[in-house]
Amino acid sequence: QVQLVESGGGLVQPGGSLTLSCAASGSNSPLYVMGWYRQAPGKQREVVATLSTGGHTNYGDSVKGRFTISRVNAQNTATLQMTSLEPEDTAVYFCYARRTLLASVNWGQGTQVTVAS
Repeated sequence: QVQLVESGGGLVQPGGSLTLSCAASGSNSPLYVMGWYRQAPGKQREVVATLSTGGHTNYGDSVKGRFTISRVNAQNTATLQMTSLEPEDTAVYFCYARRTLLASVNWGQGTQVTVAS
């Protein structure tokens, strides 16, 4: 069973930056894909960024050009660098992973990101 642990959330002012980290355990090989989703109050969970072992990235439209995802495949860790943060980025951010393309999704517990002055 893959377990995901996020860290790095917090309060930041508009225009500021924050970095989230995710560490996976329970897999002896690189996870096929790791990434981040987020969910704001009253809204559906949405993709923020994902990155496969092959280097394919997928970003949500609202974060393109501001957020950057990276990972260390051998360690099954992923990092999300967030810049130019806006109040609309306020949400709980969940780490996401799949062992393989068709495997079930694994979720972390979530970390709160609040953008406010």
